[in-house]
Amino acid sequence: MDALKLISQSSMKENAPKFDVGDTVKVHVQIKEGDNKSRIQVFEGTVIAKKHGGISETFTVRRVAHGCGIERVFPVHSPAVDKVEVIRHGKVRRAKLYYLRDRVGKAAKVKEQIRK
Repeated sequence: MDALKLISQSSMKENAPKFDVGDTVKVHVQIKEGDNKSRIQVFEGTVIAKKHGGISETFTVRRVAHGCGIERVFPVHSPAVDKVEVIRHGKVRRAKLYYLRDRVGKAAKVKEQIRK
């Protein structure tokens, strides 16, 4: 078991992004196209969940595009995730914001937290 912990700690990103549930983030993801081509795609939305911990930590980002809700799950320590920018900090009282799936329009917004 200790060998697994050593391997997982060595492959974890040292500068893992710091964000919480409710924050609006821009996730820069590397997409491979064809043989040698790759590009960066930006996915912007609200973090509705963070799961697990350690090497297998993931977070779910939700956005609404053309009236259709889109959710993507990203591993925090994946080499495909280039960087995560925090746009604004949300003020929430829950660890999981799955209730936002049922809401439409202004009801689906998260209030901004004022940090000093």
